[in-house]
Amino acid sequence: MFYTISYDISDDSRRNAVSKILESYGTRVQFSVFECNLTAEQIRELLQKLEAVINTDQDSVRCYPLCNACLENVTRIGGPPITGEATYYVT
Repeated sequence: MFYTISYDISDDSRRNAVSKILESYGTRVQFSVFECNLTAEQIRELLQKLEAVINTDQDSVRCYPLCNACLENVTRIGGPPITGEATYYVT
């Protein structure tokens, strides 16, 4: 499944940790937005890792699943192409 994941993290060290985690699962398309093509197991693992890092009282991570039909209807103006074809593996 394809996901768009965005975050708003107030603390620099937590923000850097979240960014590193997300970089191992997908592609950064904006400063705080990533696109990831993940299995059900990978998204569960990713969300667990993110929840362990953030402060849920101060920070926000949003994960939007996009079905293939929705992905085909995404409009992009500038920036990198949509990364829906790639599969990412955590090492």
